[in-house]
Amino acid sequence: MSVPALSAPPHPSATSRDNRETDGDDPGTPLVSWSAVRALAGRELVRFFRQRSRLIGAVAQPVLFWILFGAGLHGSFTPPDWAPAGLSYQRYFFPGVAVMIVLFTAIFATISVIEDRREGFLQGVLVAPVSRLSIVLGKVLGGAAIAWLQAGLFLALAPTQGMPLSFPGIVWVLLFLALLSIGLTSLGFLLAWRLDSTQGFHAIMSVFLFPMWLLSGAFFPPAESGWLAWIMRLNPLTYGVAGLRRLLYLPETLPVTAGLPAWGVCLAVTLAFTVVCVVLAAWQARQRTAADAR
Repeated sequence: MSVPALSAPPHPSATSRDNRETDGDDPGTPLVSWSAVRALAGRELVRFFRQRSRLIGAVAQPVLFWILFGAGLHGSFTPPDWAPAGLSYQRYFFPGVAVMIVLFTAIFATISVIEDRREGFLQGVLVAPVSRLSIVLGKVLGGAAIAWLQAGLFLALAPTQGMPLSFPGIVWVLLFLALLSIGLTSLGFLLAWRLDSTQGFHAIMSVFLFPMWLLSGAFFPPAESGWLAWIMRLNPLTYGVAGLRRLLYLPETLPVTAGLPAWGVCLAVTLAFTVVCVVLAAWQARQRTAADAR
């Protein structure tokens, strides 16, 4: 009589691998490892301060745009209906340049995701006993801190444009800028995660991220009606620019118009945009792809 073969119980490590393949994390891994978050964020800051060209690219180009466009479009600029008396184009463009600095810095910071995968560093992080959410938070917070720092330095020029901020106004500006920096860096991470080519990321920047900024009311006032007005209203960055614009004029209160939403609306939309981008970035990082093994 033949004895039926007994199947061996699955090895614990095999079960762990199967679970990891489905959700990207080992069972029992803490939701957030703050030591890993600090290490990854600190690495982004160290890389930034060692690469002076990133500072030039992220700040010098927007400032150059601000000076040249401010001088060139000054004569043809028509102030919107909410504008205070004597609003020049250079003063109108000022909050948009700050948001451009955040956007450019977020782009340069999240390109490191592609570079880390190409160099093998990201694969080493992915097999570490930390959650994917910790990896996302580390990369995002490091890039957002760089964006916040650079845009904050530029906003120190606000008094030269007739926007003298009070101490509460400065605090609110910095807090809102931090929220916007996290949201845009998370969006950049979301777009860069599945790419393995910096050229492809620059193409996405050209056809998606840069037009997103152009249609935010940063470069020209939002349209009052028509299809362009609807696109600008549906653009979450429109509310980030408008919210920063309102804070820069504190304690003065600008009127609520179709082109300048109320502060509560700006804060709610920017907060929702940031939360959605962080959640989607964390969800995407938990999905295993062929690029993770490269």
